[in-house]
Amino acid sequence: MKMAKTPSVPPQEQISSSFSSISTTTMTKTIIKDMNSEHIISLLGFLEDVGVSDSTVRNYVSKDLYSPLLCSNLQTLDVRPGYISCLLSVKPAISNFYGGLHGGAAAAVAEKVSIACARTVVPEDKELFLGELSMSYLSAAPTNAKLVVDGSVVRSGRNITVVAINFKLTNSGKLVHTARATFYNSPVSKL
Repeated sequence: MKMAKTPSVPPQEQISSSFSSISTTTMTKTIIKDMNSEHIISLLGFLEDVGVSDSTVRNYVSKDLYSPLLCSNLQTLDVRPGYISCLLSVKPAISNFYGGLHGGAAAAVAEKVSIACARTVVPEDKELFLGELSMSYLSAAPTNAKLVVDGSVVRSGRNITVVAINFKLTNSGKLVHTARATFYNSPVSKL
């Protein structure tokens, strides 16, 4: 199979121009010379279906891209020492191909909530380093569902803080994900 020569355009612009040139009958850009155009249209259609061509994806191409994407779907309900509760809206932007909350998005939410929960008991003069994050995916959280994400400090000592996170559906109270995060606390050096 011979690959067509493509100009030195950034990959994001190549994808954008590829998707903007798709029509059901013709294609203006040759990707692979020996590949049937129906297969190419089918492949690009699949990529569009899974959200690769979605304009919201292009808005999140920065170093810490998941922060605004996740935080826009996360709302704080309650904060107390050693406890935090949030409401997570499962929008299509953080869903997987099968219509459920993406596992990576669930882990990122667990990390954000566990950091916030640990900060309720660890003083600001100590930095938190995430040493371990374990996730248990018990069931799917469907798109457009709302989840209550509860975080509670299991143990907080001089050097280690452990936080447990539970994801529950608001309508049934069903537990869908659990997480456990271990943080190492260390004082900020004074150089």
